[in-house]
Formats: sequence, C-alpha cells, structure tokens
Amino acid sequence: MNKIIILDRDGVINEDSNAYIKTVDEWIPIPGSIDAIARLSKAGYIVTVATNQSGIARGYYDVATLEAMHERLRALVEEQGGKLGKIVYCPHGPDDGCTCRKPLPGLIDQIVTEYGDVAGAPLIGDSLRDLEAGIARHCLPVLVRTGKGNKTLEKGLPDSLGTVSIYDSLADFTDHLLKEKA
Repeated sequence: MNKIIILDRDGVINEDSNAYIKTVDEWIPIPGSIDAIARLSKAGYIVTVATNQSGIARGYYDVATLEAMHERLRALVEEQGGKLGKIVYCPHGPDDGCTCRKPLPGLIDQIVTEYGDVAGAPLIGDSLRDLEAGIARHCLPVLVRTGKGNKTLEKGLPDSLGTVSIYDSLADFTDHLLKEKA
C-alpha cells in the first residue's frame, strides 16, 4: 500500500475565509503547514489535496486563479525540499448535483485512480464533510482545530465517524506521526 495522506486545503493548509480565498494574495499558509507537508514528503508519504472550490461556480475566481494558488503551494513545498502529489478539486456549487463535492467521495475516488487504494490513509480536514468523504473510502478521519475545526468540534462529531484523531494543526499531526514512525 502507498503511504498516502489526503489533506483538505482551506483551513488545513492555508487560512480559511467565509468570503472565500479569491486571489493568490489571499492564499496565506497557516504557520507550519508548508513545512509539515515537506516533512511528510521527505519521510516517504505521498501528500495529496482534495478541496471543494465552489467559488469557481459562484464566479468569485476562475480556474486559472485556482491553479495559480496551487502553483504557489507547490513552489513553497518544493522550497522546503518536499513534493506535493495530486491536487483534486470540485469546482461545483452546493446545488449542482455533482459527485465530487465533499461529503461525497468523488475527489477521493480521483486520488484512488491516481495512486490506488487509500483505505487506512489519514484524511485531514477541518470540517465534518471532509471527514465524511474520507470515511466513505475507509480513510482514517483526522480533524485539525485550525480553520473551521474548533467550530466543527463544538457542534459535535457523529458516532458514524468512529474514532476521530484531533490535532491542533497539520504541523501538530505531522509531529505526532513522524515521532511515532521514528
């Protein structure tokens, strides 16, 4: 089995905004997140990203802008000596009836197509819908407190998720994972 880690983007890697991240300048990494991705990569993990980006359907930004944000993410990770795997995104709005918008597992399925089975892989998100998408493909749900993570915890996690690991941030998760593997 590949050593795969699946990350949500907004609220896990970069600061989130209720007004959407619409430009490269608004795309601001959460402290420690880029280094965490690089450390995971250097430790042999394939780090992938699965992100809902309904701002495209809503007309807040276009695909070229989204790709520029992702190019910046890749460049920052590479500057730290790491490598980022596939980034998949859902450009649809909540009422478009697609199969890729989380909590549906379509984005996870795209990662499976690229890398193979993801059962047992950590899926790290800050919202219930992130965790539900991962659970549908037998990923291990990991909630971070950054982004909407604390609000998600306050609402309570359903029993259907099983055991959810909770960390302060992606950097905190990475510290624990790499310490366990050392």
